[in-house]
Amino acid sequence: MNAYTYEEMEVGRKESFTVQVTEADMDAFRAVTGDGNPLHADDGFARDKGYEGKVAFGMLTASYLSTLAGVYLPGERSLIQSVETKFLKPVYPGDTLSVSGEITEKNDTYSLIFVKAEIRNQKGEKVLRGKLQIQVI
Repeated sequence: MNAYTYEEMEVGRKESFTVQVTEADMDAFRAVTGDGNPLHADDGFARDKGYEGKVAFGMLTASYLSTLAGVYLPGERSLIQSVETKFLKPVYPGDTLSVSGEITEKNDTYSLIFVKAEIRNQKGEKVLRGKLQIQVI
């Protein structure tokens, strides 16, 4: 886990990590949220709707932005203030995701960093783009 201070954060700093979406992740997310949509649990249902198979929860994919902030950029000193996301392509169990972020702006008055984030699948396709506002505490 990184422990960058606000003073160590500079515009242009980048961090990234990879993660594989597993069936266990899907089951745990379903258990926590209670989201029983068959699109996320039933391959046949998802295929009938035009997908390759069951689709990972969008908010599960977006939750990796929390890992980006809380472990990598800035790490243990992060307090997320806001997150904007755009889901661009479906994610499937078994996909390997590359999560990356870059500081685009700083606000010295409130010790805030602004991070442009993106998540790409193993094919290099962008599946999510986002913006985070993070206070460095």
